[in-house]
Amino acid sequence: MTEPFYRFLMTLRNPNDHGELATFAQNAFLDQAFPKQETDFDTLSNYLELNGNYLPSMDVFDAAYQLYRERRS
Repeated sequence: MTEPFYRFLMTLRNPNDHGELATFAQNAFLDQAFPKQETDFDTLSNYLELNGNYLPSMDVFDAAYQLYRERRS
């Protein structure tokens, strides 16, 4: 079974880091409706487009998902 994206994202969470990826991870942690078991790019992307008002740009998600894919392989 593949590790969910959320679990990977939580490895980027760091309250002392104010970079885009760490901030995304912190905000996803606070988002109680975030799809925590999801691995699919399109499902996650659709969710964030509709509910991810904490993302300054979907490019942040794209970068995080690319890292996720690299670590899975």
